Amino acid sequence: MDVVIGPLDLSAHVDEALAVQAAAFGLGPDEVAVRRQIVLRHMTYPGARALGATAGGDLVGFVYGMPNDRSHWWSTVVEPYLRAQGNDAWLDDSFVITELHVHPAHQKHGVGRTLITTITDAATQPRSILSAIDTESPARGLYRSLGYQDLARRVLFPSAPKPYAVMGAPLPLRRRSPAGR
Repeated sequence: MDVVIGPLDLSAHVDEALAVQAAAFGLGPDEVAVRRQIVLRHMTYPGARALGATAGGDLVGFVYGMPNDRSHWWSTVVEPYLRAQGNDAWLDDSFVITELHVHPAHQKHGVGRTLITTITDAATQPRSILSAIDTESPARGLYRSLGYQDLARRVLFPSAPKPYAVMGAPLPLRRRSPAGR
């Protein structure tokens, strides 16, 4: 089935997007309810935008992000970790990938790669930052293949059970992995 990538009114499709995130990330109903409010708040921020991936009319993946702002909660949490590594300048003039999720049935087919490269292609900032669970995973492999590098590791978010890594890449992102895959 063909997957179509395009603009997504995330506020209008938040429940569909969170169902994808829940399937991809293993979230329970209570976590989804909290994230729903966060997503709706994020979409009111200046420059926030989202893309969706649809197959057969169903949302199977999404990405959203915005120009980073040091006053936002995420930045205030990661800033000390980045500063300790001499990387806190990455918080300025960066486009932050807030969430990127693809339904497990559609993973490993380039959907996530297309979503993240398409949204960052439209960014006016010279670089992109994001956070990902600090473990070797397909997601971290994807980010590395696009040019993201670890800026800080073992970042602890309140109420998150696992540590995260903050990663950054210059824009535009690499289109192919170093191995040419």
